Amino acid sequence: MQDDETRPAAPPPLAFLASSRARKFPPPRVGRTLAPHWGALLALALFLIAGLAVLDDYGVTVDEIGNALRSARVWAFLAGNEEAFFDAPSYVRTYGPSFEMALLFAERSLGIEGARSVYLAQHLLIHLSFLTGGLFIYLLALRLFGGRLLALFAMSLFLLHPRLYAHSFFNGKDIAFLVAFIVALYLAHRAFRRDTVAAFALLGVGVGIAVNLRIMGVVPLAAIPALRALDFAFAQGWPERMRVILTTGAFALAATLTAYALLPYQWADPVGRAAEWWTTPSEHLVIRNGWFRSLIERIADFPEYLPVWFSITSPPFALLLGLIGGATILFRAVRAPREALRNTRRRFGLLLAACFALSILAVAAFNPGFYFGWRHMYFLWALFSLLAALGLSGLAAALSARRPSAAVYGVAGAGLAATLASMALIHPNQQAFFNFSVDRATPEYLRTQYVMEYWRHPMRQALEWLSNNTDLLPDKTAPVARNTDAMTRENIAFLPDAARARLAGNLSVALIPNDIRESWARSARALHRVQVYGNTILTVERKDDLRAVYAATRGREPDDVAAYDAYRLDGAVALVMEPCDPAFVEQAVATLRVTPVDRGDLPPWREGKRDEPRFFRLIDYGAFFDGKCVASLPLPDYPIAEFRVVWSPELLERESAREAIAARNGERLLLARATYDVYLADGELVYVQERCDRTEAERSFRVSVFYERSDDSPERRREWGRDHDFKFHRQGALLEDGACVALFPLPDYPIAGIRTGQYADGGTIWEAAFSANPERYEAAYRAAAGKEPIARGAFDLHILDGDLVYVKEPCEPADTEARFFLHLEPERVSDLPEDRREYGFDNLDFRFFLNGAWFDGRCAARVPMPDYLIAGVRTGQFSGEGEIWSAEFDLGR
Repeated sequence: MQDDETRPAAPPPLAFLASSRARKFPPPRVGRTLAPHWGALLALALFLIAGLAVLDDYGVTVDEIGNALRSARVWAFLAGNEEAFFDAPSYVRTYGPSFEMALLFAERSLGIEGARSVYLAQHLLIHLSFLTGGLFIYLLALRLFGGRLLALFAMSLFLLHPRLYAHSFFNGKDIAFLVAFIVALYLAHRAFRRDTVAAFALLGVGVGIAVNLRIMGVVPLAAIPALRALDFAFAQGWPERMRVILTTGAFALAATLTAYALLPYQWADPVGRAAEWWTTPSEHLVIRNGWFRSLIERIADFPEYLPVWFSITSPPFALLLGLIGGATILFRAVRAPREALRNTRRRFGLLLAACFALSILAVAAFNPGFYFGWRHMYFLWALFSLLAALGLSGLAAALSARRPSAAVYGVAGAGLAATLASMALIHPNQQAFFNFSVDRATPEYLRTQYVMEYWRHPMRQALEWLSNNTDLLPDKTAPVARNTDAMTRENIAFLPDAARARLAGNLSVALIPNDIRESWARSARALHRVQVYGNTILTVERKDDLRAVYAATRGREPDDVAAYDAYRLDGAVALVMEPCDPAFVEQAVATLRVTPVDRGDLPPWREGKRDEPRFFRLIDYGAFFDGKCVASLPLPDYPIAEFRVVWSPELLERESAREAIAARNGERLLLARATYDVYLADGELVYVQERCDRTEAERSFRVSVFYERSDDSPERRREWGRDHDFKFHRQGALLEDGACVALFPLPDYPIAGIRTGQYADGGTIWEAAFSANPERYEAAYRAAAGKEPIARGAFDLHILDGDLVYVKEPCEPADTEARFFLHLEPERVSDLPEDRREYGFDNLDFRFFLNGAWFDGRCAARVPMPDYLIAGVRTGQFSGEGEIWSAEFDLGR
């Protein structure tokens, strides 16, 4: 590997192991070191001052609540409360918590308390990390280009991306990974220059942190060994090859240990849970509520999804410079390929371009699970900022013969100034920035084409507007109940004391984020709209006039009956439920299906359909008063033939839901009885509650599906379940007779067992586990009935057709909750799997619901025995307190 400078003589073999101690330099004076970089320091100081000035302008976002839950549960796990951690949703366990944990540690160490103080501190720390990323961009650009002006341009361009700037206050996920990615790039350049074990070990730590934060950390994780393979190929002699092997090993070990240490979920099962972590992003392959060119479709249908989003939301002049920089790198590589692969600077530039291009191609090819624009790929902007700086350098060099290069830099500075002006015009909603390549002049055009805002931080602006316009709030002598969701409550708590005091009492307004397309006209109750480029991203509406809506429905027969009675009024559908629990309004979702007189009135994406569905969160459109829930849903402005209100999408019209209710005492098999009865019907889990608590029905469900592994996989791998969460209002229905039903389609691969239940932020509400093939174990019980067992314990033990069968009668589900152990002593140790030979016995421990079933007061489990000769068997059950029961016997076969 060569640098731009003259390469020094090769060191003695293995001398690099002590290279960090070989030379000592006197510590330079701080002032002398920093003086040449006064421009970067001044720019960072100005960015910091600006950040502090606007810190309080950004509200609480939807992800921050989930981030707080994750860090709290991980903290509880580290404190010894494993139950709270493992009962949490899958994203809490499998998403890397390192940055959230750092925020939580800072808050508790500094004694920060109170919602407002906590959120301000979090926003400040996220923004400081973003500025730190800018500093490392400067340092990396300085090493790559050797010019402070170019490095300053790269840093400024990076920090002035409008979308990233807004996210740098409230997005602790993507900004944290972006910064970790930049630091990993810097450490990579440093490691390749120093070529020591210590430098590559430090690089491994940086990459391990990036991998923990986002799965796209595999980009540098894969790139570093690939570059070291080139170094190995170009190495001259064994000492250099040994250097490559040892430094690469140090990198791999440090990266693996760091990624493992920072994800507590992996600690108990590093290999298995690493596989689960790897597959987690694939569960989010569909863009929901995230429009792209006026359509809601799968990412797989849009291979251009990422490049289009990147192009229309980034500063145009930077796009041009970045393309020039990429072309410059490609031209140099084609002209001198060997130098491009061996020269440190040129090879690193090639690495930047390759990572950028391959990341976009990977998204087009593999359809990873990201959505709502390109927030999961913000790390690309770090690469592109450096490419743009290289493009600026190349352009200045190409034009220097005709025009002074200062003019080129002046134009680039003007581009930065124009970007800053654009950001100021839409402050504090830069997260909704679009450049002039799309139509920003037509009101509401962008809102119907692309998702603009789903973070919901503009609630802060809306609430402040309300606090300054309290005269528009309804008369408190006849209050409408304060129906606010968690996001609204958190943003109210984030307001300054004076604004929060002015909003005290009943807040009878709807704060409606427009994260779902509004193809239908809004009602006339709008008090205020938060807009960007003339496109509404949040609407504030009055709800106190719903009393008049309720009065207009009295004495009339409803036009439709579902969970609510539905009445068609002028331009709207009124929904009425009485009596009603106010908590129901906070969580309920209705679907309004409208059939037009002329199908040509339907939007383009509904072509060929007979109706247009629209989801409504009733907390946005409804209110609770005098024991009644009332909502008013706006109708479209085209002529309507008919409408239907569906409680939960499609389910009220599905006969399978009613059949499941009718069949609960028939031939269908009852799998579990908890808060809900759970049936298996036509490849679906059917949840039935005859008298349904409507508020309870809105809680989240979890289904853990456990694979029936193939014969060549260890039996214990079956315990790696895959979690699926769903909401009742998406997959359930409230029926007219007071019952509620939810349907969950099971995957088509073979399943051994299922664990399911409901949970809330406070933890698990109920849970049940059962076999997916209970008839198999009932047959085993019948085959063993009346036969003398081979051994006795809490369960009778039988050998049937080479399988070990456990039988108990009478039996309660509680008898099967403890884990079973099964240890087999072979006649020849060499017959054991290689990883078990040092122990002298095989371990086939299992959970009952994966190998057994409970039915009619009886329990039976069946475990296939291996095909090698077995001398003895020891089995039983155990818990955290020790062994519950055991039995031993010899097989003698």
